[in-house]
Amino acid sequence: MHTRRKLFVAAVWMAALTPLILAVAVLAGALDSPGAPDAPVSASYTLRDLYSRLLDGVPGTAAAFTEPAAGPTEGIMPTVAQLMQAAPAVDDAAGAAPGDVVAGKTFWGLQPGSGWGRQTGTMVVGGGATTAALPRTGQTNSYASEDDGDLRKGVVWPSPRFTDNGNGTVTDNLTGLIWIVAPHELEGNDGRQAWEAAIAYCRGLAYGGHDDWRLPNVRELHSLVDFSRAVPALPSGHPFVGIESSNYWSSTTFAYEGFSEYGWWVSLFDGYTYYANKTNNYRVWPVRAGQGG
Repeated sequence: MHTRRKLFVAAVWMAALTPLILAVAVLAGALDSPGAPDAPVSASYTLRDLYSRLLDGVPGTAAAFTEPAAGPTEGIMPTVAQLMQAAPAVDDAAGAAPGDVVAGKTFWGLQPGSGWGRQTGTMVVGGGATTAALPRTGQTNSYASEDDGDLRKGVVWPSPRFTDNGNGTVTDNLTGLIWIVAPHELEGNDGRQAWEAAIAYCRGLAYGGHDDWRLPNVRELHSLVDFSRAVPALPSGHPFVGIESSNYWSSTTFAYEGFSEYGWWVSLFDGYTYYANKTNNYRVWPVRAGQGG
């Protein structure tokens, strides 16, 4: 009789605990594994996929595990250190903010806090009552509190600044302008020319698969100047060949009344800009495309 009472009590406790056990199992998810390592349901990415995604943007393909034919060899699988080197790092000094990037364009923000990760640009350019975004001068050394080298105001220069187009031209990723790598190696442009001859030369130029070359205006030409450098005053690591530290014509005319025979030029010795009589012979650097077409 005593034994039957114990069995009865045990049965009652089991009946009471069973719903609780089932509830815990449901909350914890399925207890069985999704599948064997080589099953399609267990497909996963490798460290190599992650490394390629960081370096080149290649998405990779999730795959089921396969037994390797041989042991690991150098170069096959990246190390954790290599992954960390390839991953973006916080940059609160030069990292772009949404206001530095054209509205609607996505980019990876390097600013700490809410400025980190995938971001969307908010800068409005072109047409209507909009504000033109001015780039930084390139100066980084500071000589007084709140001078240019201290504040570094303006749109951050992209990295890389220039992209090789593979046809003797490069695109300035800051302005969108396309410049010839070695302009003085072009036929007919191995010397200095007067202002009108410079305009005519650029207009008749066919190079790199394009025939819409022109003489840059003074702001376009001056956009190449890096105020942290001189002789020539071009950005560090620029791809150009044979650029002299001398005066280059722009297509912009000096606007003072009665002085239309003068045009603006830019010195790539130090970035100095001034005007001279259009009969003077200066260097010529053709350009094409750019903002607003």
